[in-house]
Amino acid sequence: MFCHLRPVRRSCLEKIFPHWFLSSRALSGAEAVNALRPFYFAVHPDFFGQHPREREVNENSLKRLSVYLENLQKPGFKSLKPTQLTFYVRETEQNSSEGQEPFSTSGFRAVKFTLHTRDLLSTVLYILNSCSLSIEHIQSLNTNVHSQPLKEAKRMSDRPIKWDKSYYYFTGFKDPHEDLEQVSRMETTLTSWLDNNGKSAVKKLRNSLPLRRELDRLKDDLSQQLQLSDIRWQRSWGIAHRCSQLHSLGRLAQQNLETLKNAKGCTIIFTDRSGMSAVGHVMLGTMDVHHHWTKLFERLPSYFDLQRRLMLLEDQISYLLGGIQVVYIEELQPVLTLEEYYSLLDVFYNRLVKNRIPFHPRSLRGLQMILNSDRYAPSLHELGHFNIPSLCDPANLQWFILTKAQQARDNMKRKEELKVIENELIQASTKKFSLEKFYKEPSVSSIQMVDCCKRLLEQSLPYLQGMHLCISHFYSVLQDGDLCIPWNWKDGEAIK
Repeated sequence: MFCHLRPVRRSCLEKIFPHWFLSSRALSGAEAVNALRPFYFAVHPDFFGQHPREREVNENSLKRLSVYLENLQKPGFKSLKPTQLTFYVRETEQNSSEGQEPFSTSGFRAVKFTLHTRDLLSTVLYILNSCSLSIEHIQSLNTNVHSQPLKEAKRMSDRPIKWDKSYYYFTGFKDPHEDLEQVSRMETTLTSWLDNNGKSAVKKLRNSLPLRRELDRLKDDLSQQLQLSDIRWQRSWGIAHRCSQLHSLGRLAQQNLETLKNAKGCTIIFTDRSGMSAVGHVMLGTMDVHHHWTKLFERLPSYFDLQRRLMLLEDQISYLLGGIQVVYIEELQPVLTLEEYYSLLDVFYNRLVKNRIPFHPRSLRGLQMILNSDRYAPSLHELGHFNIPSLCDPANLQWFILTKAQQARDNMKRKEELKVIENELIQASTKKFSLEKFYKEPSVSSIQMVDCCKRLLEQSLPYLQGMHLCISHFYSVLQDGDLCIPWNWKDGEAIK
């Protein structure tokens, strides 16, 4: 009965993937990463500095994709559950062709897809096709390929395969469409997700406890030795990775203690590049070698001088704008070095000096503004601060600030009130569920956190006792056992 199914299945696959796909060898893990480089370039969180929510979405989706790819490479795996992912994809040369879904004014678009593949090659092709990225470079990764041009393959229909259910009944294969349909019918609830993932999170957390204690020890020792204000991480690296970074800094301290003492009173942040941040934190690039770190610590006195000049520049701008305070909000702004931020302020200051705006002295005291490099019009943030483009028209700026000043004060007042409520609810939730740690991702607003905590306090969730709970936008168990749940989690029976 099924002797004709295999040729049919092959012809269907030929319609979905290029001709060379069917005779290609399997990809290795390293080759898969290399093949996905255009994708990583289009979705990398570093390119979304001015869009914190989109950055967090991509960071979380990349973590889940990494787990999916790792599971595909495990020997003896049978079938993975369908994994739904959302990415914000930047406009690049590869995906800016006509006929694609238009990009937003910010230069990116949301792409959602569900992975239910059985090997690395088909997974890579599916991801690239879903994001409208080229797959031509993948052909060179395979040694057994046909010479059929890829352009002809791209013109073929991408109609999905839909087998009759009798095929799966007689062959014993699992029907992927049934899994996908079930995923679409069912909506994950908090209780069901905790039931399915609570035990694995507890196991991971217990396994991480020795390393967590080691991390605290290393952090305390280095902070005391170098007289630092704090040690932080820009990204949610695992505990083992953080310990490795502190060990590296500790070895450098043993070799150049006096040089490193230039950072006395500073906060050190492990991030993607070395330098001093806009707010004066010492940034240590995790990919840099000790030589680069040493040079940075040697240059700190000159950075401190630039920081004093920057603060003076902020005061001068504030004076010209009626006393409004110029601030830099790390959670909402791109990661800028001190030099980059000084240059941004200097450009804005020179425009103000050339176009004197008649603000009454101190009339805007108590208000705040952040400066950015976008060429858009000024705006008022829900938290009460003004978003001011460095190249905005001074006349429009004056009119906008004066007409929105009272609303800005009202927003700032609500922000302070909301912050108090948020902190009280965090403490109440931590106490009720006996949480070891309770925190949120930067992209989760106070309004969202308050709503989340209020609903949490109405629940009975024994799985949370002693856990590390993070409020995010997705469900996820981090490698060290932290539970991440979306702020707008659903409760009750799964919705059919």
